[in-house]
Amino acid sequence: MKKVSKGRKDRGRYVLYAIVFLVLGFIFAFSYRTLGKDKVDVAQNPSLQKEEQYREELIAQKERNKELTDEIFMKQNEIREFEQSISENENNHAGLVEEAKNLRLLLGVIPAIGPGVRITLKDGDYDPVEQNPNEYIVHESHVLQVVNELKISGAQGIAINGQRISANSNIKCTGPVIKIDGRTYPAPFVIEAVGDSEVLTTSLQLRGGVIDGLVHDNIVVSVEQLKELKLPALRNES
Repeated sequence: MKKVSKGRKDRGRYVLYAIVFLVLGFIFAFSYRTLGKDKVDVAQNPSLQKEEQYREELIAQKERNKELTDEIFMKQNEIREFEQSISENENNHAGLVEEAKNLRLLLGVIPAIGPGVRITLKDGDYDPVEQNPNEYIVHESHVLQVVNELKISGAQGIAINGQRISANSNIKCTGPVIKIDGRTYPAPFVIEAVGDSEVLTTSLQLRGGVIDGLVHDNIVVSVEQLKELKLPALRNES
């Protein structure tokens, strides 16, 4: 009985194995036929081949487009940085040119042209018999007060009786006349300055300022605002 039972078990096991292998074989065969058919269809159908080729080319082109877009973005950044650098250099250059021009104007080596003011200083009326004439005539200190105030107020160029002056000009009083850099000029003394006429005039007319001091010293003062003045460059004495 034991041998018969054992034999039946072995046959049942073989049957089970056979069924399992049969099912697996069927699954493998079905998969192979399905996948193999797709591959064969693609391989044998020219239109499907082209579609696959186009798909691959499209993917490659999209990747290339992304690379080009990134490259363009980098180049644009480089161009912006370059343009900004040029702009900064131009601004610096323009600033240096303007600064050099202002320096030449202050030194008097080039003519000064623009709006400005004209201040005229005259001796006051006096009786030479009863009064001291020195208390009624224009002295170098009076001229220097006006010139210094004009410089402080931003005058780009200054001239006295048509003689352009610089920071190193020598102004000296000799009786009723003054000498400017060795040249003699009689009264009245006409001081002209190129610059913002409103600013220059206001600075001179401040209460207790230059003009009030001149009037207190018996000097006759007049101030004119001009739309345009032309001051010559420094004279070359060599």
